[in-house]
Amino acid sequence: MSATVGLFTKWSVKGSRQQVLLQVSKLFSTDPKDFLINNPEYSFLKQLDLAEENSGVYHGKWDANGQVLTSYSPASRTPIASVREGSLKDLDNCVTAASEAWKLWADLPAPRRGEIVRQIGNALREKIVPLGKLVSLEMGKILPEGIGEVQEYVDICDYAVGLSRSLSGQILPSERPDHALLEQWNPLGVVGVISAFNFPVAVYGWNSAIAMVCGDTLLWKGAPSTPLCSIATTKIVSKVLEENNLPGGIASLCLGGSEIGQAIARDKRIPLVSFTGSCKVGQQVGVEVQQRFGRSILELGGNNAIIVAEDADIDMVIQSAVFACAGTAGQRCTTTRRLIVHKKVYPQVLERLIKAYEKVVQRIGDPLDEKTLYGPLHNADALLKYKKTIEEVQTNGGKIEFGGQIIDRPGFYVEPTIVSGLKHDSPIIKTETFAPIVYVLPTDSVEEAIAWNNEVDQGLSSSIFTENFSTVFKWIGPKGSDCGIVNINIPTNGAEIGGAFGGEKHTGGGRESGSDSWKQYMRRSTVTWNYGKGLTLAQGIKFE
Repeated sequence: MSATVGLFTKWSVKGSRQQVLLQVSKLFSTDPKDFLINNPEYSFLKQLDLAEENSGVYHGKWDANGQVLTSYSPASRTPIASVREGSLKDLDNCVTAASEAWKLWADLPAPRRGEIVRQIGNALREKIVPLGKLVSLEMGKILPEGIGEVQEYVDICDYAVGLSRSLSGQILPSERPDHALLEQWNPLGVVGVISAFNFPVAVYGWNSAIAMVCGDTLLWKGAPSTPLCSIATTKIVSKVLEENNLPGGIASLCLGGSEIGQAIARDKRIPLVSFTGSCKVGQQVGVEVQQRFGRSILELGGNNAIIVAEDADIDMVIQSAVFACAGTAGQRCTTTRRLIVHKKVYPQVLERLIKAYEKVVQRIGDPLDEKTLYGPLHNADALLKYKKTIEEVQTNGGKIEFGGQIIDRPGFYVEPTIVSGLKHDSPIIKTETFAPIVYVLPTDSVEEAIAWNNEVDQGLSSSIFTENFSTVFKWIGPKGSDCGIVNINIPTNGAEIGGAFGGEKHTGGGRESGSDSWKQYMRRSTVTWNYGKGLTLAQGIKFE
């Protein structure tokens, strides 16, 4: 039995979670001779200009003065390289540099800013394989998903280039003669981006590409557990800036813990903070930013559901559900947590889903292996939460139809899990667990299924499988899904960059990526211009 599995087998949910995590941390090596960056098999790390110790602060120069931490591969618990985080003083330097850089950046014509973003997209294309491999190594998602995440950044750069030539206000009809009524959009200033471990590159890309063409500068705090992804990405971006004789403060970076995030939320020099993470922390960030009358974009949790109507294409349902439930080991905010199935097809769907999962577990392995379909959880904390949730399922009378076990191998691997036998409104079902656990629920009707879809706190993503047009329009209408993403005959995950990404309720209400999400990165002015010789007041008021 591996050390990790042995430790967690003995752990009780009544014990101290922090004590267990401390014990697990002692199993990890911090000896530089064990770093994967020194292993020729991982030569792609040096292709990204990474070293044994890396600075986690950039604002035109690399200069970090905080504590040193080691980044580990969740697939093997092997150290990759070390990172020196930023201090609060470093953060202040980053904000100052970003503020100064904005004075130049905002004056550039938007198409010129778009040209810089185009070059960033091309630079990412050149590094897409090594950076994608780093995402897989440090986060734990399989290689096609790691490369796909970098591709998402490339795609949003392409989108932003076009946007840079089409940012527009409006000319509105004035009620007064010889007057013009206009809308003018201007950049906000410094945009703070606090991103999560599960998409360590793409979320920054969604924010930065759009914010940059809008005329904003960036301050990025990446997740503490995926620091190398943040550093490697910033190196790619900073090189483009340097080649164009532009200040590095346009895309500054300050890695660190919660104290850095709190300082970003409180800093009045940062008019907009984009936060991706849990509902609990997101609420704290939103309140902190609002206290200083700043703006926030919150992309938080998602207790997402797929509804399977009685007329659904079951082949398509199973193919979609496997990816939506087990893909990324259940660690997407858009992962399907609930599968609500019409009772007429419930037995068939459950049986076929179990068989599909049996094939998935035959392809568990190293995320960098092209044959691997299913990788590890990200860290020990995720493993603990998975174990605790499984125990709660069993305590509350749920049935483990498939999985439910920690896998005996190095790293943080668990079996993708299917649960039945719980009520739709059970507290455990209404609580998002960031792990590959799906609850399968039989329902009597589409109307009931929609009500169940909407009864959770979060409102991120949702999907229905049906061939009935009437059902579709009910689903997307005012009494249908209350989520920000409402799909038909596709999974809840895997959103395209062209649409606005985000959710309602406890998901935070923020929107990133496509559509008119760019408006969140700018401020709008209503301009009234009197080009005539007389003064006419609105509403016909006479003040003489």
